Amino acid sequence: MSVEQQAKEPGLPPRWFIRLAWSVHRGVYRAFAGRVGLWRPRANRWGTLRLTTTGRRSGRQRGVIIAYFEDGPNLVSLAMNGWGEGEPAWWLNLQTHPDAIVDLVDGRRLVRGYAATGDERTRLWARWRDEFDAQLDAFAKRRPTETAVIVLTPRSGTSDTSPAS
Repeated sequence: MSVEQQAKEPGLPPRWFIRLAWSVHRGVYRAFAGRVGLWRPRANRWGTLRLTTTGRRSGRQRGVIIAYFEDGPNLVSLAMNGWGEGEPAWWLNLQTHPDAIVDLVDGRRLVRGYAATGDERTRLWARWRDEFDAQLDAFAKRRPTETAVIVLTPRSGTSDTSPAS
């Protein structure tokens, strides 16, 4: 790799460290019964939510904490798998079973997920890059496939504001 390529590519910690950080974050969330580990998006900072999907093979409930921002009533995330190869399991699960549950700081919502396409994807990608991560395009180039922009839309007439479990 040339010095010029290294200067253009943003650095990532080793894969083992990324996976460890995810595990620690989930552990903190569980240890504090959901009272710690989630936050709202703010100016120049994405938020975190807990997404519960149905396993595509097992049929069991699977939870993961992911970054997001709000786009009107929708929640938007990236299926980036820590910028590694392959699709994250939560996104594969969501493709098979699009109905899911999100836990936010202010409660629980029932949602349906899909991948944004066309102008919607372009707009949401640009928004993530411009508001939260100027190096987004450089990180995305590390992946052999296009990173899906995931939109979680509220399921009409359904909302559950019970505390996260």
